[in-house]
Amino acid sequence: EVQLVESGGGLVQAGKSLTLSCTSSGLAFNDYAIGWFRQAPGKEREGLARITNTDGYIYYPDSVKGRFTISRDSAKNTVYLQMNNVQPEDTAVYYCAAVIWWRAVGKPLEASGMHYWGKGTLVTVSS
Repeated sequence: EVQLVESGGGLVQAGKSLTLSCTSSGLAFNDYAIGWFRQAPGKEREGLARITNTDGYIYYPDSVKGRFTISRDSAKNTVYLQMNNVQPEDTAVYYCAAVIWWRAVGKPLEASGMHYWGKGTLVTVSS
């Protein structure tokens, strides 16, 4: 059974940094691309970053470049999302998702393009 488990969410003050973790099991980590998404109340799920574990290729949508950094630790089957200078508008449920690497090649980061999903971790940013 494939599982993706997000952790690291919580209440954080505006201007601080926060790192989320996504630990996978049940899949061949290096054969997958892992993406981070978020969904705020009343809004669509938004793609933030994707890393292809096969070769380390990293993709950020133009809309979010700058404050988010994705990285991985293959030995721990874990992908991280570092968020800097968080703001109240970053309040959302953050999800990680996985898709076999070749389905991510040349593709934009869209929720519909991912196969496996975690249950999410809530990030609340106070002003």
